[in-house]
Amino acid sequence: MSRRGWAAFAAMSAVWGVPYLFIKVAVDAGISPAFVSFSRVAIAAAVLLALAVHAGVLSSLRGRWRWVAAYAVAEIALPFPLIAAGEQRVSSSLAAILIACVPLMVAVLAFRMDPSERPTGLRLVGLFIGLAGVVALVGIDVAGNTDELVGTGLIVLAAGGYAVGPMVLKHGLSGIDPRAAMGGSLALAAVVLAPFAAATAPTEMPSGDALLSIVVLGLVCTALAFVIFSVLIREVGPSRALVITYVNPVVAVALGVAILGERPGAGAVAGLLLILAGSWLSTDGRMPPGIARAIARRPDPTRIESPHVESAIA
Repeated sequence: MSRRGWAAFAAMSAVWGVPYLFIKVAVDAGISPAFVSFSRVAIAAAVLLALAVHAGVLSSLRGRWRWVAAYAVAEIALPFPLIAAGEQRVSSSLAAILIACVPLMVAVLAFRMDPSERPTGLRLVGLFIGLAGVVALVGIDVAGNTDELVGTGLIVLAAGGYAVGPMVLKHGLSGIDPRAAMGGSLALAAVVLAPFAAATAPTEMPSGDALLSIVVLGLVCTALAFVIFSVLIREVGPSRALVITYVNPVVAVALGVAILGERPGAGAVAGLLLILAGSWLSTDGRMPPGIARAIARRPDPTRIESPHVESAIA
């Protein structure tokens, strides 16, 4: 992984750890999931399309609009309102933990869609461990509460869209300037969401906190995030790019506890640990290269050094 890849990874881990908090604030203020989703998408589309036009890269989408539409639906138009609707019924912490199963879904989809990402051996073991985490989370904390079960189902469906999106980006939109690819996708998603947003628009001015949440969701968690995410996928591939979900739920849970007063239950804690462990294994279970090299270079008094071994490590 290049330095650029690690920089994108660090940025995405933070940027996509915070939207669950802002989504929760907006929907709890009475704004509909469709309106929240349309608003953030429209803001982000306006920013990225303006940047794409200014850079003269929008023409790169010529002949790729089918892929743009597929990405817009899978990654934006479906997941965004599904997550917002789910957060009307469950905490922001639970939503983030459920989204952490996206790498597991990528591994499942890879069996049919992408042989290069297909899990075998240890990665397959990780897949089952992660699925056990989802079962533990739902079985302990959610079972018996119909409203929370519905919310959980909506968020799991959103996770499915998030799993498909990176594969579409990799196979149909690679090599295209991210400002054009993301701007075009967000614009199409805004068109899809517009009728639903109009039908559920607020009848009175939302609170200041709700409006601020939508602006942050649009500018930071959508416009900036999608550009960084496309760079990350191009650098490391879809399954490793989604390793950001190792950090995202931790950020989201911390914010939910500190700001919203949420208290994750035993199932959420057990599920989070199992899902993260499974996701890590299902994406190769590799440590960052710098850490791996540091461990590999640590002096071992029981080992006889050889030039061949040292050159292989370097």
